[in-house]
Amino acid sequence: MAGPDSLCRNAAFVLAQARWSPQDIYLFVAAFGAMGHHLPGMIRAYGDRALFDRFKWRFILAPLFLLTVCTAFFWWDLKGILLVVFFWGVWHGLMQTYGFCRIYDAKTGTFDALTRRLDFAACVIWFATAVALSPYRLSDTLDIYYMCGGPFIPPSLLHHGQQLILFAAIAVSVLFVLHFGRMWIIGKRHNPVKVALLITSIAFWWYCNNLVANILVGIALFEVFHDVQYLSLVWIYNRNRVEKDSNIGGFMRFVFRRSGSLIGLYVGLVFAYGSLSYFNAHLGIETVKRILTGVVTASTLLHFYYDGFIWKVRERSTRQSLGLAGGTADVSQGGLFPSWAVHGLKWAAVFVLPLSALWFWQTHLRVPEVQRRAWLVADVPVGAKQHFDYGLALQKQGDWEQAEEQYKIALGFKPADVKAHMNLATVLMAQNKFDAAASHMQEALRLQPESGELHFNYASLLQRLGRGDEAAPHFEAAARLMPDSPDAHYNHAAFLASAGKEKDALSELRRVVQLKSDHVDAQLQLADALFAKGDPEEAKNHYVAALRADPKLAVAHNSLGRLYLSQGQISQAIVQFGEALRLNPDYKEAEENLRIAKTSDAEFLPQTHN
Repeated sequence: MAGPDSLCRNAAFVLAQARWSPQDIYLFVAAFGAMGHHLPGMIRAYGDRALFDRFKWRFILAPLFLLTVCTAFFWWDLKGILLVVFFWGVWHGLMQTYGFCRIYDAKTGTFDALTRRLDFAACVIWFATAVALSPYRLSDTLDIYYMCGGPFIPPSLLHHGQQLILFAAIAVSVLFVLHFGRMWIIGKRHNPVKVALLITSIAFWWYCNNLVANILVGIALFEVFHDVQYLSLVWIYNRNRVEKDSNIGGFMRFVFRRSGSLIGLYVGLVFAYGSLSYFNAHLGIETVKRILTGVVTASTLLHFYYDGFIWKVRERSTRQSLGLAGGTADVSQGGLFPSWAVHGLKWAAVFVLPLSALWFWQTHLRVPEVQRRAWLVADVPVGAKQHFDYGLALQKQGDWEQAEEQYKIALGFKPADVKAHMNLATVLMAQNKFDAAASHMQEALRLQPESGELHFNYASLLQRLGRGDEAAPHFEAAARLMPDSPDAHYNHAAFLASAGKEKDALSELRRVVQLKSDHVDAQLQLADALFAKGDPEEAKNHYVAALRADPKLAVAHNSLGRLYLSQGQISQAIVQFGEALRLNPDYKEAEENLRIAKTSDAEFLPQTHN
């Protein structure tokens, strides 16, 4: 939980990044960690009869409500649910840290109210500060906010807010240290494990948000940190419940018995539940994927929600299962308003009203993509991603010069961004700056030499610049690196043909039509090459294949007519030439070929009559 564990996790992720992409790492952790660790809470919520009877309506209504809302939001591609999940997730993470602080203080008999409040304040302010000062997290959050149609937040207001939250974090830390010193002097010392947990958790959260190069890896790192803590706590808690409470039975008693082999079953169940998220990420059917994404999101929100009341350390039953003394009764009595009314107001404040506002903004006040990208760059000017996205939006609307500027800024923050180099090359070519484009393509290829697409694009540009000799190895590399790409083989064939290497070109064209039988241009060129080579029967097959793919292709009818004419099948040739002229009345070559065919037919008919 402290320093050595963090170093081990970091080392493991460094090794993982050497083999897998940040997206793959995040996907695996998010599925089998983040999603999987929801299961233990679900087991307790629906397997602990006393707990279920106490909160029965919450456990019945909340899943139905969240499943409906989450599925609807993902079905109609409404982004507001993502913001709610994010803020609930930050709150959940800091409250878990705060809950551990309470457990460790209780173990040493520390129940001081000011200590509890300062622990809570430290968790809230430092978790919030890490997000507010992180260009990665702040830009992602604002991006979703603006996608929801949220009103523009002026950069000055955002900057002052960051300064204010940093000042508040420093002030809370000073108060924490002063209180720590006071308690030390009077002999009521904080639990050292609690202090170490608080410092390392906040430091690790800060590290994952601000210092990890790829934000997806940062999220995955903290998920591992969070999940290991959570799964360990739930295992210990439920095993104590099973041993001390004879009323616990059924599935919970089976899984959480004192048995080393059942730990494996416990972890296996967690991974099995997490596989739903992993399966959803690889699903290709969009409709089903949206529904499953709604289910996964509902599971996440239920986890956050349930953890807010089923693990309250101040309650007697929870403390007893954790081996702690004291605590209040499980059910609080009295209050100005009924408990269900207070609970409903909380739901309205932190879920219904924010989500309704975000839904209204996105459906009625949608902001054009270029505008919201410009807002994001103005709010968070530091970072490559937001400048790249703004450049891409400008590129889509044909604003080449501004797109060029944004891509250059993005490369200033991230010089090794292959996509930024390629997109910059594209907008430079649109401005006829071909030499400058070539240098960026060359740099992209240096960074990613095994990309067939990069080889292909660079070869095409070199050919356009008249540097055909330099283009040859890149066309060849593109075809080799993308063996199943018809376009790569077709362009390689075209280059070979222009270089006079007909035999090699013929081989590449055969590969194209093998991969894609309806590739009309390849079928035509292959047929023409075979016809010229003296293989009319095979050429005929490819002309017919081209016409099968596009029956209205006048040039194919004309070429097939020429083939028939060369074989003396004059009537078939006339039919093909006539069809070519019907499809294209201005087709002079077909008109001339038809005249020749009819003349030949006229000369042939008297001979056959005699």
